[in-house]
Amino acid sequence: MKQTIAILAFFTALLTLAGCNKDKELKHLNVSPVTTLYGPNDQAFVKLQPSTSAAVDFEWEQSRAEDGGVVIYEIAFDTEAGDFSKPIYKMPSNNNGLYNKATLTHKVLNRIAALAGIGSRQTGKLKWTVYASKGINAQKATESRVLELERPAGFEAPVDAYLTGTATEGGDDLSKAVKMKMIANGVFEAFTSLRAGSYQVADRNQGTPAVYHVEGSELKENGATTQDKAGVYRIVIDFNNAAVTLTEIIKFDLYFAPDNKVLGTLAYSGAGKFLGQNIPVVFKQESWGRDERYKFKVTVKNADGSDGMIYFNSSSRDNSRPTNTTPASYYFLTENGDTSQWDYTFKFATEVDGKNIDVTADFSPALEQYTHTIVIK
Repeated sequence: MKQTIAILAFFTALLTLAGCNKDKELKHLNVSPVTTLYGPNDQAFVKLQPSTSAAVDFEWEQSRAEDGGVVIYEIAFDTEAGDFSKPIYKMPSNNNGLYNKATLTHKVLNRIAALAGIGSRQTGKLKWTVYASKGINAQKATESRVLELERPAGFEAPVDAYLTGTATEGGDDLSKAVKMKMIANGVFEAFTSLRAGSYQVADRNQGTPAVYHVEGSELKENGATTQDKAGVYRIVIDFNNAAVTLTEIIKFDLYFAPDNKVLGTLAYSGAGKFLGQNIPVVFKQESWGRDERYKFKVTVKNADGSDGMIYFNSSSRDNSRPTNTTPASYYFLTENGDTSQWDYTFKFATEVDGKNIDVTADFSPALEQYTHTIVIK
């Protein structure tokens, strides 16, 4: 019995000693909270220009570690009414947290402003403070400051853009969302059909994407767009300027230049493609030979209700008839603004004369260049 009590006393002493050592170790991890923020000033105003290299420096006094060693800093942001119990954004200070300074670009601040609920083209406020630590036991600064930000019209451009919702070809299954083609930095385009329902623009087709909706000619965060009219549309989304161009495609015609007439109309077949079937082609006899020139003439209705015309042409002003060795680039479709009868036309292959053809105009987003194909029946 005495031996058992002695053993228990021994282990109790060991645990107590270990606890004391642990307390001493933890005390060496203690740091003092930052008590003074240097800049920006409280209620400072910044007009964000995220497309530039502009940045804002956040600075504060140094914290002191109990062991005299290195202190690590994090800067934290919250909504104006927040208490930093759940900061909306945190990041290490410069030099991986070792400096008592953090440099944030306008691009990053624009992202934080969006997290704080400040909309595009809006001005709003958020709070910032600093946490000091040695890896654990982070100490929040005794001071916080308010920063006022004015966001620009545009948004940070995503890597990809998709159309999703009941009005789209993929329905409301995000994994089947219609991918848009990037035609410039921050600008995306889709040739697609819409039906009655609703749709959104998403930055990815899985998980929980950032979403936007169309309101007139503007792109706005969150929400969904109600689509009342079914039709085929050319949709251009410009994230840089929060702008949208929605053009309804009324007719997509194969235009025959020699007779200045339409040979046939291509119907939208889905996934960005227009298909014309069994279109008869007879070249026009001229004194110098048989003329075979063609291009695509598209009748549209603009967002303001006005009628318009788009031509999809060849990139070359004049061409030779294609053969089996003609490169695929010959068939690329170019919208160069030319509306003349003769210039920038394609030429049918010799074998097409007097035959029926199937024509496909392909605006699939995966293509590097929009193109078309001619198949003799």
